[in-house]
Amino acid sequence: MSDPKIPVTEDELHAYVDNELPAERRGDVETWLAAHAEDAARVRSWREMAELLHARYDTVADEAVPKRLEIERLVRRPRKWMYGAIAATLLAFLGGGGVGWLARGVTASPSAFESLTVDALDAHRLYVVEVRHPVEVPGSERAHLETWLSKRCGWDVRAPELDASGLKLVGGRLLPGASGPASFLMYESASGERYTLYASRAKTGTAQMRYTAAENSGAMYWSEDNVGYVLSGPSDKDRLHQVARQVYDQNEKNEKNGG
Repeated sequence: MSDPKIPVTEDELHAYVDNELPAERRGDVETWLAAHAEDAARVRSWREMAELLHARYDTVADEAVPKRLEIERLVRRPRKWMYGAIAATLLAFLGGGGVGWLARGVTASPSAFESLTVDALDAHRLYVVEVRHPVEVPGSERAHLETWLSKRCGWDVRAPELDASGLKLVGGRLLPGASGPASFLMYESASGERYTLYASRAKTGTAQMRYTAAENSGAMYWSEDNVGYVLSGPSDKDRLHQVARQVYDQNEKNEKNGG
């Protein structure tokens, strides 16, 4: 019998996501997740990542193995072909178990949306700790900031009014994105919590709002008209969703009013 007092390890959390956890330990893990909100948020984000990975790669995993990758052929080839075999094995791994491990960042070819979210969270963690230089253009120059970022990014960049959520615009900066410039806006609450809104071109069309969490930070991400948006902040999912809805609603209102 398993001991529920034994702390749940990260390996067990990944095994839980992959449905590979021993049955006698599953109840302990679920009890642990009910009492540890941060781990529960990580598990949810890994499962969401798993859904994205399966949607992207399942059709490839179901294809027949090409003749050139059959193991009998590979073992007869010089060692230089070994690296290609390893890459093919990793791709096949996507179609089976182990998705929880891939959620750690071992994905060989992440989607545009995944890359965008990773870039946004990296920028968030980098700049929210800055005291003297968190932004290039201060929030007191909102009009100039919006005009400058719109011109450089190529779409209508607006800094949402988030006073209703208790957030004041600190300012913004221009950042390099995976497929071009990215706008980066920072907001701060009266208690000092900081939220950032990252936006960049992404070939995603329009996608519904999703949540992920990593390293004590959370993010709500979505896309509209091939522009991806990532709102990052503390890992409180409900709070992030509330603020993200405000951003989304204001963007939609601006589009209806012709920008």
